[in-house]
Amino acid sequence: MQDAALARAIAEAGSDIDAAAEAELCRRFAPRVRLYGLRHLRDRQAAADLVQQVLMMTLERLRAGKLRDPERLASFVLGTCRMVCMDQRRGAARRQGLLEEWVVPEEAVEDAEPRVFERERLAACLEALSERERSVVIASFFEENSIEKLSLSPGNVRVIRHRALGKLRACMEAA
Repeated sequence: MQDAALARAIAEAGSDIDAAAEAELCRRFAPRVRLYGLRHLRDRQAAADLVQQVLMMTLERLRAGKLRDPERLASFVLGTCRMVCMDQRRGAARRQGLLEEWVVPEEAVEDAEPRVFERERLAACLEALSERERSVVIASFFEENSIEKLSLSPGNVRVIRHRALGKLRACMEAA
């Protein structure tokens, strides 16, 4: 079976999942993706992760019928490899920059006095928040799956939480 026929079989199966066709696709493309990962990421584990991520993305696109040209399946897989590798490199560079900017050397940590967490101050700062802000903060950090009970949109929850955390930070630093 050619790549295009394989892609069509997976797309036509849709949510019914054609396990044989998907297994064949994975068998064909996993070695190629692994080699691409080894060449560009230079790490066995990263290459294995790349195989999983690229094949899952490819299968999801095929199942949803979003691959425009099934004859170009190999090009799609290669392009996905390239984009995922670039994303991984960008993320690694971003993490490294953040580590260099924010991580304190061990010598400085040993000389610093331990910071005491003050529950009373935090409780007072939480009480200073409005009821809505307090319930969003508590639901976000202490009660699992209770955000849905607030009857707020996810975007609204993010905005309220962001503003409330800013107020809490200012209150904790002010004292």
